[in-house]
Amino acid sequence: MIEWFKLHGGRIVVVIILGSIIYFTLQKVIPRFIGRTVRMRMKRKPEIEIQKRSRTISNVITSTIGIMIGIVVLFTILAEVGINIGPALASLGILGLAISFGAQSLIKDLINGIFILVENQYGVGDVIRVGDIAGLVEEVNLRRTILRDLDGAVHYIPNNEINIVTNLTKEYSRVNMNVSVAYKEDLDKVIKIINRVCSNLADDKDWKDKIIKSPQVLRVNALGESGIEIKIVGDTLPLAQWDIMGELRKRIKKEFDKENIEIPFPHMKVYFANRPDSETRALKN
Repeated sequence: MIEWFKLHGGRIVVVIILGSIIYFTLQKVIPRFIGRTVRMRMKRKPEIEIQKRSRTISNVITSTIGIMIGIVVLFTILAEVGINIGPALASLGILGLAISFGAQSLIKDLINGIFILVENQYGVGDVIRVGDIAGLVEEVNLRRTILRDLDGAVHYIPNNEINIVTNLTKEYSRVNMNVSVAYKEDLDKVIKIINRVCSNLADDKDWKDKIIKSPQVLRVNALGESGIEIKIVGDTLPLAQWDIMGELRKRIKKEFDKENIEIPFPHMKVYFANRPDSETRALKN
């Protein structure tokens, strides 16, 4: 036993250490190389897009290479232990052929995953919608996409099930919101107030770096049942649109209160049947 360990144990340890060194070295080198390459190809793209693209590709490449290194180390150790890897490889080939007939969905996952990466449909850090699921992309690989929604729930979606995907944070995002006012209000005055609030937000030092194009009133969007809807649009950095819309709603509400502009809300009138008119009037008063 001691003799065997002296003869083979050292080689096994060296193989494991060497494989680990190669893997951890590539974990450092690959992101830097991918980062420089992506930066050269996406010179005119926003910095956040470059970072998301680099991180996504780096994760896929390092994980794939890690699996390959693990397989090589495993077969090297098996050879040192005395197991003939020839028949093992042949068995794996036959097993792989058998599995391939029942693993068509896995093959579809891999093919669709390649198209997702090559076409840059989305990456780590994007917010996407797949069917009725929306969330932040935490991981993308050739087999699956992992999303985390606002509830903190994690969704594992096989790539072959992603037929239509909506990227909500591709290069830039958009403020798209409606504000309702009562029918009695002067719309010209209301629009001026909203545009002033939007401009002040765009000039605010805490918000201006997140805004690409200042939100402004686009149009009178609808004549609703209880009020008039005014649409506001503007462009922001990816992921910033929800924070900016929340801040706009807060500031617009405060400004409307100062200007005594009514924001409509549902009203209900209750009528009591089979009562004398005098009694009905008394209840109303």
